[in-house]
Amino acid sequence: MVALGGNALLRDGQEGTIDQQEQNTAETLESIIFLVKKGYNIVLSHGNGPQVGNIMMQNEAGEQMYDIPRMPLDVCVADSQGAIGYMIERTLHNVLRKHNLSREVVTLVTMVKVDKDDEAFQNPTKRVGRIYDKQQADRLAKEKGWVFKEEVKTTRGWRRVVASPKPVNVMNDKVVEGLAKTGTIVIASGGGGVPVYIDENNNVRPSEAVIDKDLASSLLAAEIGADEFYILTDVPYVYINYKQPGEKIIEHLKVADAKRYLEQGMFGEGSMAPKIHASLQFVENGGSRSVITEAFKLEDTSFGTSITK
Repeated sequence: MVALGGNALLRDGQEGTIDQQEQNTAETLESIIFLVKKGYNIVLSHGNGPQVGNIMMQNEAGEQMYDIPRMPLDVCVADSQGAIGYMIERTLHNVLRKHNLSREVVTLVTMVKVDKDDEAFQNPTKRVGRIYDKQQADRLAKEKGWVFKEEVKTTRGWRRVVASPKPVNVMNDKVVEGLAKTGTIVIASGGGGVPVYIDENNNVRPSEAVIDKDLASSLLAAEIGADEFYILTDVPYVYINYKQPGEKIIEHLKVADAKRYLEQGMFGEGSMAPKIHASLQFVENGGSRSVITEAFKLEDTSFGTSITK
């Protein structure tokens, strides 16, 4: 299982044009070709942060200018899954052909179950969409029941926040597993998956939330019985005290040490800590090891931080 990082498709300072995203995607996929050559069965996941935000803004512009009904968050997530999955799938076909390799590739728009009573719904924290002024935020909060929090780190204003519940089960995990075992490269659980819950009538219902991409990928990896789980990011190692006094590279982490460092606050809550949590979840659920590294350093085993029991 390989979780592609946010910079796999869109990098800092870029506008996000299709040409830029396709070039970035091709460069990132080159880094996993050695796994194909070694005969690995592969499942890929990806982020969707900038893309789903853009889709939400397109929805808003369509509603304001042309009275086109705005789509809910779950549909926006599904839109981004399909579009990004298509781009990765098409690009991967071309990269495989370049290396004279033949694999089937398929994208699944993946629903991920969450607990409708997850405490995250009582304290939404995940910022999505555009920044509004106070008057706009108050109007939307009244009209749509949205929750807003003030932006303080970037341009001042107010931004919608939604819940980020824990993933409970990746739907169609058996389909993913079956396809992967035939050698098909499967793109699934993109952007953390489309969050859904099961209601009192046993119906699948949409949830206005977003799921952490690495946690959902870790869960899927465990559910399909993956041996290894790779999280590709923009740094070659895990560090403690990153960019602070006492910064230190950690190449090998045991579960107990990783938990201790988490408790001590050694990993950034908005950056590395979620990846450590995802890696721990995978190893504790039966995986042999998880590796966190930079995409372009994946093949070089002198880079990367491995987490094992």
